Amino acid sequence: MLTTKSTTFRHPRGGARRRRRLLGSLSAVVAVLVALSLNAPPSLAGTTTPAGGGTGPVAANTASGGNGRIDWQACPEQPDDPGTRCGTLRLPVDWARPGGETFQLALARRPATDPAARIGVLVFNPGGPGLSGVDVALTAASQLGPDVLRRFDIVGFDPRGTVRSEPVRCSSALLGRHPSLTPANAAEFERLRTYNSQLRDDCRAHSGPLFDHLDSVSVARDTDAIRAALGERQLSFYQWSYGTLIGQSYAELFPDRVRALVMDSVMDHSQGVREYFRSGAASNEALFHEFVTWCQRSPGCALHGRDVPALYDRLVRRADAGTLVDAATGTTLTWFELGFATFVNFFDATWADLANMLLALERGEPASLASPMVPVDGDTDLTEYALPAFCQDWSLPIDGFADWNRYLELSRAAAPHLRASPLAVRFGAICLGWTATNPQHQLRVRTSAPLLVLNGRYDPATPYDGAQRVVRQLGGRGHLVTYEGSGHASYPRTECTRRQVERYLITRTTPPVGASCPAAPV
Repeated sequence: MLTTKSTTFRHPRGGARRRRRLLGSLSAVVAVLVALSLNAPPSLAGTTTPAGGGTGPVAANTASGGNGRIDWQACPEQPDDPGTRCGTLRLPVDWARPGGETFQLALARRPATDPAARIGVLVFNPGGPGLSGVDVALTAASQLGPDVLRRFDIVGFDPRGTVRSEPVRCSSALLGRHPSLTPANAAEFERLRTYNSQLRDDCRAHSGPLFDHLDSVSVARDTDAIRAALGERQLSFYQWSYGTLIGQSYAELFPDRVRALVMDSVMDHSQGVREYFRSGAASNEALFHEFVTWCQRSPGCALHGRDVPALYDRLVRRADAGTLVDAATGTTLTWFELGFATFVNFFDATWADLANMLLALERGEPASLASPMVPVDGDTDLTEYALPAFCQDWSLPIDGFADWNRYLELSRAAAPHLRASPLAVRFGAICLGWTATNPQHQLRVRTSAPLLVLNGRYDPATPYDGAQRVVRQLGGRGHLVTYEGSGHASYPRTECTRRQVERYLITRTTPPVGASCPAAPV
């Protein structure tokens, strides 16, 4: 992880409001996923005891290419837990060739605390790409409400190519030579494109055939294989951030197998590259102004009483002139690196931290900034790298340096202070030259179940206008709850957002049109 902020979900109960930091930095969406996976245990193996209910007629309808059975054992992280179990399920690498090569998918299951009240299985995917669903299941008591834990078996899995599920690995030395994510001229742009091609070849060579099958459609098919192995006719889902792509794919492929689906901080997988850049930039500019408003009204802000937009613009001009330095490292910062460090604080509205950072940069003091570059494991030849999954799900064609500049100009028009969404710029650079296997499209969901979308009005990674578009694509099946605050992932933020999600999961009761929850105090 590039920063030390916690990524633990905290579910406040019993009076004390324990605020968890869902995503302490952009690295939790991007490069931190690699750091999280570096210490993951090896693939699990054990006895061949079937999952509960896994011997019925539904369980027999499992995927070819594997044995359709989950190898359960005690979880290495929780060996004394009598209920939670970890296991592996062997699945096809390529679902178009189910009799071909296979890999082992790692998963964990925490049983419902009240078997008599059990509704079924709730699949929890934290997204990333690259965050661990196994870890989510192991820590479910701190992430989900007691009523949900009482009624659902919580199942989490590490998506193919990540953490315990045969993670993608790439040369540490090559990753350490990554060129600038913001090329300054045509030569640097072509250097970045060439590097991306070299990195793809390197990762494929070190990771094998699974490298080319990391997309969300493949993960959705893996999910249905889990359903079959568990002996369940339907699944309920809580998916957030990048995980919502998996939920969308599952609902498109298997509409009759969805009992309930919560998409928290939803990704709009219909937008093209132009809207991807524009929407992300506008959302982050709105967040910047939320920070400015907080600073104006909060005496505890280190910049209280100052013209914060003007101060920020001066820092950007210093970055352009090559005179903005992080005294902690001696590194000269670009506008993009300043924007990234700012963006990090948008994920959990850590406004006081952001004010202190900007003041330190103004004074030339150490600021301890997060870096946009992928953390490399310098002690090993290979580093785990989860980001290729994004490039297989998103087609972001950029024809040349002039085209790249046009998207940056479009972003700057929408974000005159931030200039762009660091997330959009970063993935535009990382995916340069890729051909997506699961490109964007309008949602085609035909479930009989109602679907719940929850999104913050000020979200740095999944803009609110994208949530509105997703709900329109879902037609009468989509129901939106707006969290009126700032940050990424809304379910655990207030009693209102928790109540909306938990009531829906348990009873499938949907909110009225225009439902919203007020922002948590900052």
